[in-house]
Amino acid sequence: MKKAVLFISCLLPVAAMADDMAEMAYKAKQLELISPEEAVEIATQEKPGLVDDVDLENRQFFGGWDYEIEIDGRDGKEWDVYINAETGEVRKSRRDWF
Repeated sequence: MKKAVLFISCLLPVAAMADDMAEMAYKAKQLELISPEEAVEIATQEKPGLVDDVDLENRQFFGGWDYEIEIDGRDGKEWDVYINAETGEVRKSRRDWF
């Protein structure tokens, strides 16, 4: 029984991330932004590694929509990469110290 509970609990974050990606893709299409998949591709070119999280946010101080992508880098460090959701430009990438 413990194995089944562990297996199901491991799948829940994946399912939640898939729902988030579908919602972001819908918003991106409606707002004529690049897709979450395109943003992930750009971010992993900037910092190769495993994508841990993707968020689409309206950042007033940057002047528009951004994807914030958290990456566990090949270098063993955690990175936050910010992609302009309108142009696909890398706004910045910084090491996550937490």
